[in-house]
Amino acid sequence: MAGDFSLRVYCYLDRTQPQYAGFVGTVTQGDLMIEGMASLYIEAAPGNEVFRLVDIAVKSTEARPGAQVVEREFGMFEIHSHSQQAVIQAGEIVLSRLGLTPEDRLKPHVASAQLITNVDPYQAQLLNRFRRGSMLVASETLLVLEVAPAAYINIAANEAEKRANIKLIHVSSIGRFGRMWMSGTESEMKTAQAAAIAAIEGLEGRAG
Repeated sequence: MAGDFSLRVYCYLDRTQPQYAGFVGTVTQGDLMIEGMASLYIEAAPGNEVFRLVDIAVKSTEARPGAQVVEREFGMFEIHSHSQQAVIQAGEIVLSRLGLTPEDRLKPHVASAQLITNVDPYQAQLLNRFRRGSMLVASETLLVLEVAPAAYINIAANEAEKRANIKLIHVSSIGRFGRMWMSGTESEMKTAQAAAIAAIEGLEGRAG
């Protein structure tokens, strides 16, 4: 690979959860993901490398592309399938062509995590204007999580939904930082926060 190539994100989701998959369906422009599928997010720099990487991924297995985004600095794509093996194999083939391993990705980190208890109705209304998922209701507890690189927010959201009874309000996985909003009871949001942070901290990679 060229010396300026960087594998920023290699993020595998073994089984997408109902709300997470439903949310992705509201923002994707490619093949629709549904609950229970395996998914893989890869982010790279320079951004234009994504075109070649998607070509490798979709020609190698039955996995289908849900997203292909090229920005000024980075490019990101997502593939998914009912077959975990198909997604894993597609990722392995991409990495093989690059001469890399999953550990060559950037190690993610949590940039910020906040719990806002007893959300005020006016703030709930403000946030609801920007959400693509569930409605935030006054008096709920709001979890706001920010991670870098951005695409890792997907595994944080999916793992939080596995572990806690949550309402997924919004997920943003493009740019320098990924962000998610979830709501529910205070105890469930504490559980969700712990699960999301553990998912991020459990991923190995190189220092950025």
